[in-house]
Amino acid sequence: MSHHATATTSHDTIAVAVDGVTRTYRSRSGDVHALRGVTHVFARGSFTAVMGPSGSGKSTLLQIAAGLDRPTRGRVSIGGTALDGLDETALTKFRRTAMAFVFQSYNLLDALTVADNVAAPARLAGLPVRRAAVLDALAQVGLRDLAGRRPPELSGGQQQRVAIARALHSRPDVLFADEPTGALDRRTGREVLELLRALADDGQTVVMVTHDPLAASYAHHTLFLADGQIVGRMDRADAAHIAAAMSELES
Repeated sequence: MSHHATATTSHDTIAVAVDGVTRTYRSRSGDVHALRGVTHVFARGSFTAVMGPSGSGKSTLLQIAAGLDRPTRGRVSIGGTALDGLDETALTKFRRTAMAFVFQSYNLLDALTVADNVAAPARLAGLPVRRAAVLDALAQVGLRDLAGRRPPELSGGQQQRVAIARALHSRPDVLFADEPTGALDRRTGREVLELLRALADDGQTVVMVTHDPLAASYAHHTLFLADGQIVGRMDRADAAHIAAAMSELES
């Protein structure tokens, strides 16, 4: 596993830069160091899987990279905008357009059509919604024909693809995914991973937290975290090599 920060990357090719990020939580039994000085550049159009044992800091890294949590020390910038320079209101506004999320649970509204689910975040934010843009996002995930259906009429894999279309509708700089295939069977999970990989190959930056080596094998890069630090990186690795690296970390 090689590990090096790509400091030479120019600004227009950087989607997310995490620089010296430390996150410490206060707890009754003392300070908990979730992240310890993490520095990494996520290149535009890259698909990166973040892996590590339970408690390694991978979810914290995702939340801080996405501006959902603020670092104790260090800084994060997305598309050249430093998040520490934004107050809460500006950060919320910036998050709406610069980044989008896909989680294990689809969080779709059963009473709304697929198209209205895709448009919902923009409507809630008071932004104009164009039907063509909604259909375009659904076309990207191969579900344009199901725009008028409701979530209960869809399979789990289709619902997760609607959630991805909803994320893509805002044309985000970065798509953050937290265990996006966690609730899906293997075959359906593979379809979702193939979709994420195709989106990245088409220029969409994707950062995904996963515990599944097979899921990570769809990414261009796999980052390994342990004890709040990046301890390794693999590029275009297969599931067997990723699994071996993970079992080394967990032993």
